[in-house]
Amino acid sequence: MTDRKLALEAWESLFRAQHELFTEMMADFEHGELAQAEYDVLLTVTRSPDMTARLRDVTANMLISQPSVSRLVDRMVTRGLVSKCADPDDGRGSLIRATEAGARAFRSLATVHGRSIAERMSALGDDELRTLRDLAEKLRQG
Repeated sequence: MTDRKLALEAWESLFRAQHELFTEMMADFEHGELAQAEYDVLLTVTRSPDMTARLRDVTANMLISQPSVSRLVDRMVTRGLVSKCADPDDGRGSLIRATEAGARAFRSLATVHGRSIAERMSALGDDELRTLRDLAEKLRQG
């Protein structure tokens, strides 16, 4: 059985580190043309084949709390960042595709954000980063 006190201390430390890092990195989005939630949508879409993903996959992969991903995507369509069409394989679903403008905005911000993440994570060595990644995956898999 896991030591309960140690488990609580580890959780609190993990939670506080994540919160502090997230708060610091929000500055990456202050002067960009994408909001953090839009970046998150484009992260999933641009990594998908043909820069196209099902809306349900975008929703499942959101790294932030987003009560209405559909409304967010609709606003992104209006801004010309993505296009949206019916999913031919799922009559109730939609396909979201990054436009050239959306992909360009994503790549531009991803460069800045990636540098910010790498800089903050440089406090850890490569072996520690691999261990952190593997432990986080283990926790996610339950």
